[in-house]
Amino acid sequence: MKMHPNELFFYYNPTHSVDKQVRAYAHAVANHVNLIDMDKEKITTTGWRSILDKLSMRPKDLLNRAHPDYQNHIAGKTWDDDSWLQILVRYPHLIKAPIAIMKNKAVLCTSPNQILKLN
Repeated sequence: MKMHPNELFFYYNPTHSVDKQVRAYAHAVANHVNLIDMDKEKITTTGWRSILDKLSMRPKDLLNRAHPDYQNHIAGKTWDDDSWLQILVRYPHLIKAPIAIMKNKAVLCTSPNQILKLN
């Protein structure tokens, strides 16, 4: 698949308020925005590994540790690297902020203006 050189991939959860705000900024950063609803479009472990490599982060760094699902299903247990990737696949609603990727640069947008780091 050929991508537009200025295409922005925006991984988000439409029910989170910060994600909605960052989505508006995304259209200001790039003319071509590929919206990926993480709850509807399943991201594979390979996809997550690629995203994490671009972010230079670990899987657990993406998760909202205050969420009840995190507390009930994940906290207090020992997980290996593959298990953390499976957690991202199974619980995408636990991602604490949207992720924007453009030209092999990625940013975890914990605040709306962080997407501007892609410029």
